Amino acid sequence: MALQRFSTQIFTILLAASSLACCSRSSVSEPSEPKPPVTPPVVENQMDAWVTKGDESQKLVKLQNIIAFSSQTNTHPFIDVDLNQKFQSIDGFGYTLTGGSVEVLNRLTASKRSELLKELFSTAGNGIGVSYLRLSIGASDLNPEPFSYNDLPSGETDLSLSKFSLEKDMALITMLKEILAINPAIKIMATPWSPPTWMKTNGSTIGGELQPQYYSVYAQYFVKYIQEMKKHGINITAITPQNEPLHPGNNPSLSMSAAQQAEFIKNHLGPAFRSSGVTTKIVIYDHNADRPDYPIAILSDPQAAQYVDGTAFHLYGGDINALQGIHDTFPTKNLYFTEQYTASNGNFGGDLKWHIKNVIIGSMRNWSKNALEWNLANDSQFKPHTPGGCTTCKGAITVSSSENFSRNVAYYIIAHASKFVPQNSVRVASSQNGGIASVAFLQPSGKITLIALNENATTQSFNIRINGKWATLTLDAGAVGTYIF
Repeated sequence: MALQRFSTQIFTILLAASSLACCSRSSVSEPSEPKPPVTPPVVENQMDAWVTKGDESQKLVKLQNIIAFSSQTNTHPFIDVDLNQKFQSIDGFGYTLTGGSVEVLNRLTASKRSELLKELFSTAGNGIGVSYLRLSIGASDLNPEPFSYNDLPSGETDLSLSKFSLEKDMALITMLKEILAINPAIKIMATPWSPPTWMKTNGSTIGGELQPQYYSVYAQYFVKYIQEMKKHGINITAITPQNEPLHPGNNPSLSMSAAQQAEFIKNHLGPAFRSSGVTTKIVIYDHNADRPDYPIAILSDPQAAQYVDGTAFHLYGGDINALQGIHDTFPTKNLYFTEQYTASNGNFGGDLKWHIKNVIIGSMRNWSKNALEWNLANDSQFKPHTPGGCTTCKGAITVSSSENFSRNVAYYIIAHASKFVPQNSVRVASSQNGGIASVAFLQPSGKITLIALNENATTQSFNIRINGKWATLTLDAGAVGTYIF
C-alpha cells in the first residue's frame, strides 16, 4: 500500500513537471509569419470630364480625378439620362468660314496655320473636331468688300451666267481643301448675303429685292455655284436662299419676304435643283427665332415644302424654344441653328453661360441638327469687314501676328460639343434639375456624352444617373462640363 501511494506521488510530480514545462514553452511565442497587406479594391475611372469656368481659370481642362458610378445615397440633385428616349441625329458643330476669316488665317506662317487648322478640325490629340462649316455665297459683311460671283458694269445683265466665276473666293476654296484633307466628312451649308446687284430692284449690295424676272436666273446661279464647288472637290450639304431676309440694312443684304421665298423655291430653285440632279438640301429662313411665322408660311405651302429640308434660325431676337413649336407643327422637317456672334465688348463668363445655355443646350433640346457660332477668325481690331458690316463681331480665333493667335470664348463654346459629339450621334433624354441645364447624346461608338451648365450663382454638386447608378460631380457657378461615359 505504501508502494502504491509512493507511485501515485511520483506520477503526480511528473505530471506537474510536464505541465510546467509545457506552460514554460508556450509562454515564449514563436515568430509568426507576417500577414499580407490588405489591398483596397481598385476603383477604375468610368467617366471623363472636361471643364471650362467662367473666370477663365480652366478652359477645356480634362479633370484628373477618378469618377466612378455608385449607389451611395446623397442629397444632390439628379440629372437622369434615358437611352430609351431618342430624338434627332446630329450633323455637327462649328462656325462660319468667312472670307475675312480666310484672310487673317492666311496671315499666319504656313506651319502655324497648319497647326491651327489641325487643332480646329481634327479629332486627334488636342483637336476640337469642328464638323460643320457655313460659307457665304459671294461676300458676307465680314469680307473686306462686297462682291458676288457675277458682278457686271452698271446696266449690263448676264442671263446665261456666262461670266459666273468663283475667282474672288479662290483663297477660301484653297483653305477648304486644306480643311477637307483633315476632316473629309465635314458638312457645309452655304448662303448668300446678296444676289448680283444687276438682279436687284435697287442695283445696290445693300437691301433691295430680287426682281421677279430674274428668279429663274438666280436659281441657276445656285446650281452653278454648287456644281463649280464640286469641281474643286467641295460638296455643299445645304443652302439657304438668303441670310437674314428680314434684315436688309447690312452690307451686303437683301429683303426677301416669306411669300417671295416660297415663290422662289417652289417655282424656280426647287425645280432647278431637281432637273439638274442637285441633291443639296434647301433650308429656309436663316433668321431670328422671333418670327416663326416666316418658316410656317413656307412650310404650309405644299408646293414649296416638297423641296424644303428644314428651317435655319439665329437668336438675335426671340426665344430658342420657338424651334420646338416648328418641330411640333412640321415634325418631318429638320431644324438648324446657323449663327450667333460674341461681341467685342462681351464678358467671357457671361458669354460662355448664355451661349452654352441657348446655342448648344437650347438648340439641341429643341431639335436642331447643328449648332454654329458666327465668325471663325478675325484680327485684334475685329476686321476685316465691309463698309457698314459688323464692327463688333469677335471671332473664335484672334490672329495678332504671323506667329500668334488666341482662342476666344466662341472657341470653347463650340469645343465643348464638337470635340465630344461626333456626327451621327443621337440626342437622348436628360433631365434638368437643381439649376443644372443639360443635354445628352449617344455616340455611334455607344459612349454617352452629357453637357452640363451650372446656372446657379454658387457652386453646385449633382449626380448624373443612368440605369440605377450615379456619379457625383461638382461645377462652379457658371461653369460648363462635358462628361463622357
